[in-house]
Amino acid sequence: MNTHSTRPHGAESSPLGRVVAYRDTYAPELLFPIERQLKRAELGLRADALPFVGEDLWNAYELSWLDARGKPVVALGEFRVPAASPRLIESKSLKLYLNAFNQQRCASVEEVRATIARDLSAAAGAAVAVVLRPLHERPERRFGYPEGVCIDTLEIDIDRYQPFPEALRADGPEVQETLYSHLLKSNCLVTGQPDWGTLVVRYRGPAIDRAGLLRYVVSFRAHDEFHEQCVERVFCDLMARCRPRELAVWARYTRRGGLDINPFRASGAGSRADEAMEVRQ
Repeated sequence: MNTHSTRPHGAESSPLGRVVAYRDTYAPELLFPIERQLKRAELGLRADALPFVGEDLWNAYELSWLDARGKPVVALGEFRVPAASPRLIESKSLKLYLNAFNQQRCASVEEVRATIARDLSAAAGAAVAVVLRPLHERPERRFGYPEGVCIDTLEIDIDRYQPFPEALRADGPEVQETLYSHLLKSNCLVTGQPDWGTLVVRYRGPAIDRAGLLRYVVSFRAHDEFHEQCVERVFCDLMARCRPRELAVWARYTRRGGLDINPFRASGAGSRADEAMEVRQ
């Protein structure tokens, strides 16, 4: 059984877990930003000295508006929020904001794209890259598995379901490899609803004990934290316990409310996450 944190997290007055009225015309005031530093402080992080670079990749599957003649346009949306931005955007508020375009007349796809980019950038406090792909243009998406070793078939006993960094160790020879698990589950910080995802760890350094890594991944199973915060916790714990020379961590979470969130954090600016979508997305 999970227990919700009583520490301040910034979403206390967000629309999460509340009954709200849905708007169907443009309403940027619906966006609810949350200061990242509130949770980063728990990890000992300072905004001016983050140990990682990266982004939060959002995919929007329920995005529509009216063209100038009143005919609906349906599109896929892709939003990239820099990890260095001072604020993340609460997911239900983003869903409500996007739904508010449903009866809004817009002159062009570019008008919608520029509007969303402006509003998300203002909420996050940094430039957010926005790409819209109308379905009549037949956009394609690539699904696949991470290029690495899945550790889920290891035969181990597990009895801890809150983050357990003590399970992590790296005392083998230096390697360069990618390990991943589909067993990541955490819970929404506010509602307690389950969040399901695949966690990928790509690193160069002393070989990470795979059984310990799997125990650690599963230890998030009853933990309450937003997607972005879970990935940053994993990154910091791996750096502290395993001391890799290079590290990249990302998670691809399954969608909720027409959105999925895919945080990526890396020790070097040149690192990139695999672009293939997780099969459950």
